[in-house]
Amino acid sequence: MIETIRPRYLKANRAGKHKILDEFIETTGYHRKYAIRVLKHGPKRKGLKKPGRRKIYQGEVVQALEKIWEIYGRICSKRLHPFLPEGVQILERCNELHLSPEIQHLLLNMSRATIDRCLKKARFTHPQHGISTTKPGSLLKQAIPVRTFTPWEDEHPGFLEIDLVAHCGSSVEGIYLNTLTATDLATGWTECLALPNKTQAAVSAAIELLRQNLPFPLLGLDSDNGSEFINDTLYRYCLSEQITFTRSRPYKKNDQAHVEQKNWSVVRHTVGYDRLDTPEELDLLHSIYSDLRLYVNFFQPVLKLVGKERIDGRTIRMYDRAKTPYRRVLNLEELPFDMKARLSAQYMMLNPVSLRTSIDQKIALLWKIVR
Repeated sequence: MIETIRPRYLKANRAGKHKILDEFIETTGYHRKYAIRVLKHGPKRKGLKKPGRRKIYQGEVVQALEKIWEIYGRICSKRLHPFLPEGVQILERCNELHLSPEIQHLLLNMSRATIDRCLKKARFTHPQHGISTTKPGSLLKQAIPVRTFTPWEDEHPGFLEIDLVAHCGSSVEGIYLNTLTATDLATGWTECLALPNKTQAAVSAAIELLRQNLPFPLLGLDSDNGSEFINDTLYRYCLSEQITFTRSRPYKKNDQAHVEQKNWSVVRHTVGYDRLDTPEELDLLHSIYSDLRLYVNFFQPVLKLVGKERIDGRTIRMYDRAKTPYRRVLNLEELPFDMKARLSAQYMMLNPVSLRTSIDQKIALLWKIVR
């Protein structure tokens, strides 16, 4: 049709072109400017290359990236990019992933921006938020000092921030389960422990279990000002075990930024915001956290803040290269060789796909009980 009308359009005078153009637009429904361009220059020839660079990352390599991203907990590109070589090696060792040399080469040469672009369609958000249940404890506030940040706290493992996550749903009435979250400042090693309630005895028992799970000695605890932590039971326990016990400043949540971040990325992201209050749910939560601690500490790379710079009224934060807490522990010179050897042996026995599948199955069972 265009080739039939075009010669007449080109030979016509101004009034004739106007009439032909009106008829052509009425018939095709084209925009007037596009119709003028088509009749003047002809239709676009097929087979021409699109402007810009040819797509390299598509098809199988994107599918492989999405699979790896799902297995390792949908982490951001800043954490996934430096972990990709090790992550691919682990999955191939466990026979969970089989890539051709070409696909593996493309995958390992992706930049962070390319990873974000390839995963754009697969991402989702979590808009839900929980309830804070922290009530100030006045007892022993003078005896437990407010923490001041000094270099040795960041350089040596064993100094932990601790906090409670309440599984109370939309109401704080009655008794409900809690999670004690503990994060090491030097390595990012994170432990989660399920509590039947938030009493002094339950918290102290959980901290005793925490000491057994840590791959290094517990040297210090830093808590918020809640009465579950600021009490005589925990204070005397720390005195007798020679554990440094400090607290954050009241109403300054950023004083516990490390553990607050893990409250969401580890606990809320996994368990959610439902109300949990039965012994059956407590047992499931214990089982979930036994797998989750291995998955998070051995296969979830974390970033560590190494500096801040204020430029034109904006604070620019600088982070180191993302590493798993396990790798950060191995890099510590002060830890004995036998401790590192035990961790390495445990690492070689773990399969991230099996751990992720086990966690997902238990979470599905937990939600079935709840809902």
